[in-house]
Amino acid sequence: MLLLGADYALQAGNKDRVGSAGASELLINPWARSSGMHGVHTAGVRGIEAMRFNPAGLAFVPKTDIQFAYTDYLRGADISVNAFGFAQRMGETSVLGVNVMALGLGEIPITTEDQPEGDSGSTYKPQFIQLGVGYGRSFSESIHGGFVLRVINEAIADVRASGVAVDAGLQYVTGPRKQVKFGIALRNVGTPMRMSGDGLSIKIGENFNNVTANQRSEKYELPSLLHIGASYDFYLADLHRLTLAGNFTSNSFRNDFLGAGLEYSFDEKFMIRGGYRYEDGILDEEVTIYAFTGLALGATLEVPVKKDGPKIGIDYSYKTTRWFDGVHCIGVRISLADIAEAVE
Repeated sequence: MLLLGADYALQAGNKDRVGSAGASELLINPWARSSGMHGVHTAGVRGIEAMRFNPAGLAFVPKTDIQFAYTDYLRGADISVNAFGFAQRMGETSVLGVNVMALGLGEIPITTEDQPEGDSGSTYKPQFIQLGVGYGRSFSESIHGGFVLRVINEAIADVRASGVAVDAGLQYVTGPRKQVKFGIALRNVGTPMRMSGDGLSIKIGENFNNVTANQRSEKYELPSLLHIGASYDFYLADLHRLTLAGNFTSNSFRNDFLGAGLEYSFDEKFMIRGGYRYEDGILDEEVTIYAFTGLALGATLEVPVKKDGPKIGIDYSYKTTRWFDGVHCIGVRISLADIAEAVE
């Protein structure tokens, strides 16, 4: 299920490398606002969510941001994603951010060669956890950059693997109202991972002649990729904004894909958005095992707690899937200043 949800397919950009990557949870977006456009806003993503797509957007945090999100992943599959992020401006040009993402896969029965159906209710819980530390910096009014160092931990019963990945990105903003944006980001570049632990040990022989043999698993690469995106903000009036975004993603271990999204905002307090992401074979059920069918929708309500004070934003997104009942994500964001003011 994890591979399906993480967007893997039978056909890939580099056919020689299909199926050789692991840590596919790195491809899951746990945040509701960016999920509403299917993650195509590489050029204009801002705040904590930028640590997932383009770390340069972290530089736009005006003061302090706190964010929570919960995802019902592939509803009906009993998979959940929980995320927490914190970002703090450290000076006039720099921002430091931290986020944690944990995957919940429920309880899985423990099976053995002697008891392939399980042993009277014994279970274990897989653990898939990521911890990211990011830094964003504004080099000028137009050029912004950032990076994220992410530690990955995967564990099942008596077997685990750990790795380190780095994301880096740039954003260029121009125009009289900063309405033209370009972005590029390289993600999931890091160390190969290998499973190890007592769970890979087997006993050979009987009685006092038992010998314990330790098996070694093969290393696997991280699912590295490159995002290139652009967006344009149309200001229809003082309170109305319409943003058009486009994105190209080059994947090392699967198909490349193109995406486009549209967001409407009223006074930066109410926003609705949608996006579509296409890859070769996505519409052919005979060819792909790709879980998502490409469409995403979302909305945001953001209101100030008091005038010129902290703001609370509630985000929701829905992504359509070929199997199960879609992906639902809800998030809460607390900001001690208006991010739009920082952009202006």
